[in-house]
Amino acid sequence: MRAALPAIDAARLWRRTLALAEIGALPAGGVNRQALSDADIAAWRQMLQWGAEAGLEPACDLAGNLFLTLPGRDRTAAPVLAGSHLDSQPTGGKFDGAAGVMAALEAAATLAASPLPRARDLTVVAWMNEEGSRFAPGMMGSEAFAGVRSLAAIRAVRDAAGCSVADALDRLLATFPALPRRPLGPPAAAFLELHIEQGPLLEAAATQIGVVTGIQGKYTYEVEITGAEGHAGTLDMAERRDALAAFTRMAAQLYAQVGGADAIVKFTIGRLLVAPNAPSVVPARVTFRIDLRHPDAATLARLGARCEAICTEQAAQQAAPCAVAVTRLVDAPPNDFDVGLRTRIAAAAAGRGLSSMPILSAAGHDARHLATMCPTAMIFIPCRDGVSHAEHEYTSPEQLAAGTQVLSDVLAPLLATTSLEDPAP
Repeated sequence: MRAALPAIDAARLWRRTLALAEIGALPAGGVNRQALSDADIAAWRQMLQWGAEAGLEPACDLAGNLFLTLPGRDRTAAPVLAGSHLDSQPTGGKFDGAAGVMAALEAAATLAASPLPRARDLTVVAWMNEEGSRFAPGMMGSEAFAGVRSLAAIRAVRDAAGCSVADALDRLLATFPALPRRPLGPPAAAFLELHIEQGPLLEAAATQIGVVTGIQGKYTYEVEITGAEGHAGTLDMAERRDALAAFTRMAAQLYAQVGGADAIVKFTIGRLLVAPNAPSVVPARVTFRIDLRHPDAATLARLGARCEAICTEQAAQQAAPCAVAVTRLVDAPPNDFDVGLRTRIAAAAAGRGLSSMPILSAAGHDARHLATMCPTAMIFIPCRDGVSHAEHEYTSPEQLAAGTQVLSDVLAPLLATTSLEDPAP
């Protein structure tokens, strides 16, 4: 007979989640805890303290990923990983990313105190810079771990103030000189990530658990339009190499042809920078970002190519043409999550009397990159009104506890065996 799966401590989980939210807390109830900041360092200190209380072994890697490991019997077996990220948007909420790290920590603490067998390690992980709000693009830690992007390329990125990832990352690591360093990307048996849905579907369906089928694909472009400065009162319109005028034409066609391509495409123009940004000077340079998402790989590729073509075409559509450079920063195709793990999540939910449904993730997550190296799955929990990346983002104690219990119940049998094909006693 199988041993009963242990119950998590829901009160401890909620208390710690709110305590973590005090690090970088904002007046309106949200969080500003950007990657490699003082607040991020403070969050590491708190996580290390909680990990020590549960008997977890701490470590980090040179990409700034934090690991807390519950040892198993066979230390040579590939570990099961669970977690998410600690960094936030500048005006983020308490739960995006943090809920997944806190759920993994609670599951590890629960399993550490249980008599259930552990044949392999369980490692709680907090990935570095998932959000990309300070250093863009995001998901740097998981990309480095999975070998998607080189650490050298990541370290070269700079924030808006000119600080490099290299300087900020070295500062973080120097703050914890005694913390053991792990190599980048060791083998992993599986990865599980709990996250708030960041959408309204679970709440609308009155469903407690989302079994995530996969993540829609995403392209991110940086577009730089180069014209020439000129006096707003003396330079004839026909002679102007007006970068902002070129941008307005691009934007109109991008929204019409790409944003309106079908009912499920997601198209956004953001981070618009104009130089010299003076009221009486013809704009000489415009830089902007395109965020394009679609669940179908072929459609995403077709629309991406159309974005590039539109920018080139519209830069030339004036008497004095502008130059344009289109750089693809993110090329993340759609991915599917492991069917076996998805089946385990649905069964664990049913075993606790919780409703569940399959759901596609419209947002990107670190799990996308882990799926390239090991069986990977995600658990979604509802968030009020589908709101995320905002200070009033919210999920209830009951919803967080339900998702964490399912996570713990899925992890327990994965740890009990060195074969994921064996359901374990």
